[in-house]
Amino acid sequence: MNRGVMYGLTAAALFGASTPFAKTILNDVHPIVLAGLLYAGSGLGLIAVHTVRVAFGQKATAIALPSHRDWGWLAVAIVVGGILGPVLLMFGLAATAASTTSLLLNLESAFTALLAWFLFRENFDRRIAAGMAAILGGGIILSVGPGDIGGVSRGALLVAAACLCWALDNNLTRKVSASDPIVIAALKGLVAGAVNLSLAASLGYAMPRAGAIAQAASVGFFGYGLSLVLFVLALRHLGTARTGAYFGVAPFFGAVLAVLFFGEGVTLQLCIAAVLMAIGVWLHLSEHHEHEHTHDATIHSHAHRHDAHHQHAHDFEWDGTEPHTHAHRHEAIVHRHVHFPDVHHRHRHG
Repeated sequence: MNRGVMYGLTAAALFGASTPFAKTILNDVHPIVLAGLLYAGSGLGLIAVHTVRVAFGQKATAIALPSHRDWGWLAVAIVVGGILGPVLLMFGLAATAASTTSLLLNLESAFTALLAWFLFRENFDRRIAAGMAAILGGGIILSVGPGDIGGVSRGALLVAAACLCWALDNNLTRKVSASDPIVIAALKGLVAGAVNLSLAASLGYAMPRAGAIAQAASVGFFGYGLSLVLFVLALRHLGTARTGAYFGVAPFFGAVLAVLFFGEGVTLQLCIAAVLMAIGVWLHLSEHHEHEHTHDATIHSHAHRHDAHHQHAHDFEWDGTEPHTHAHRHEAIVHRHVHFPDVHHRHRHG
């Protein structure tokens, strides 16, 4: 299985598993406070991981930081995905039925794919579109709960706007996905956590007891922090739309966990969703995208092995360790092989 697929599915599993655990914490914590604690736990936990690896493993010089141009993309991604998205969602939740919100949250995958395909010009074909539709359909079936869905309201529009923010965040994050994923995810967590907690404090919401803070931080580290690190790695290998499709199975992982550990029953919805999502994942896994394509000459920095796209000399003493990180030059080349829209294959198609 492609490494990017494994990253995407594991990211979805961690994020999906965080939902039932976060739901148990909501009994004692206001949603905005919880959002802040989840993001803060994510950021602080990843800063600790980064500190440990610098102290005992990789040197700071071996970590690919965003380039001067990439910092702008990352800043916009943090603002729209880490600040505007959660705030819009919280205000939307306050004015929208839970069933409507669950259904609307599936728009993130659809918006992500549409922006990737038609705004950022990522390639796709009928198989990929059908796979996305199957995964999205499974998510919709899984999220429909009892009661009326109702019409389009101001709250529903706010939730949809939050999904659009996260979709834009996903596409912008792809532009910096060659940079170190732990640094990217830590920055997002720290900024989003600080903003959300400040918003909660300004609205007069009290912080919960220490036990609830520790639980929320732990869920945030695994479900938001590590999940985002793996999501960025998947973006690097697969592109935005395909990564968004695999991440779209996250609600299924959450539902299965709720059945196994939280006493919820197996429903017809869960079974139908499982079939649809399995079909969608299979359609993506069985993709065979191959054609002659051109790589323009470029210089960039990221963790890499000396494969078909990395045949270069070093201007420093190298001990043969792979993967390794340094700025390197790609000469222009024309060749043909199976590929995804990863960091080395962002070319136009005729």
